[in-house]
Amino acid sequence: MPYSAEEWPIAAALLQFSATDSRGRHVNDADAAHWHGVFTEVREAGFRDVDLTDGWVKPGDLSAARLDEFKRTAHDAGLGMPSLSAIRRSVIDTEHGEDNLAYSHRTLEAAAELGCEVVSVGLHQALTPEQQKQLWFWTVEGHKDPTGDRDTWNLAVKRLQELGRRAEELGLLMSLEMYEDTYLGTADSAVALVEDIGLPNVGLNPDIGNLIRLHRPIEPWQQMLEKTLPYANYWHVKNYSRDEDVARDQYIAMPAPLEFGLISYRKAFEIALAHGFQGVICTEHYGGDGLSVSNTNQRYLREQVLPRSTDYELGQSRVRQGGKR
Repeated sequence: MPYSAEEWPIAAALLQFSATDSRGRHVNDADAAHWHGVFTEVREAGFRDVDLTDGWVKPGDLSAARLDEFKRTAHDAGLGMPSLSAIRRSVIDTEHGEDNLAYSHRTLEAAAELGCEVVSVGLHQALTPEQQKQLWFWTVEGHKDPTGDRDTWNLAVKRLQELGRRAEELGLLMSLEMYEDTYLGTADSAVALVEDIGLPNVGLNPDIGNLIRLHRPIEPWQQMLEKTLPYANYWHVKNYSRDEDVARDQYIAMPAPLEFGLISYRKAFEIALAHGFQGVICTEHYGGDGLSVSNTNQRYLREQVLPRSTDYELGQSRVRQGGKR
């Protein structure tokens, strides 16, 4: 049976939480009480599930004993952990690619131990010094994957296939996050990459919020979703207000709650369901009280967008979907 709105797994991203604790330690080395405080805050904000965004704790770098402690801490706080998002660890980074590949393997292993359903990875790399100076890092250009470079493209396919096969052995789905100026930076390129990988458990995370926020011309959002949602198996959802003055070559975007931004998520999920989407959803928001806005986004999806019952027609996805936990 497909998901209803009430039971659909919707996880909170952890973008607002620091990678260091009050004593200046990386949170991987923090006391379990620190982890419990974050998990409790997420639970009290209105979430049943959390996305283990590795800008906070990096589960792949925890020892076996600490990973077990981490798992127990989340359960004690009353949270499920259906998804893990590994951020800015591109396996084709010219300097760190092999290290990032090894880290990604450790992350898959940790996700399986934690009982996750899906791990999201991408090809975006560390923010540049210039990006780090900005209020919104996406207003200046960062790393770009080399266009027309078949060797680098083939390396991406090879290494992501390696991770996808390991994910399959561990009973995990793997999802590729769309992000500007990478091989996952356009709808056509993202689809081509997942098709070249060619594994049923590897799909797309169609996070087109990463694209509509750019201060430059973009592909129409509905067109991007119509191309990518047939391959979606997990989804970071966020939205932005956007203004364009094409005659002056001026483009402005800023974060907005799901129901108020450029993307109509009512229409987006209509397209998604027509293509069989049943993946975990992760709500994100940059700036301000991002956790509360993320919960506003969760309520909007459950109350206004997702099907109230399981009595609806579900299309056929081109990749494997998750199952009810």
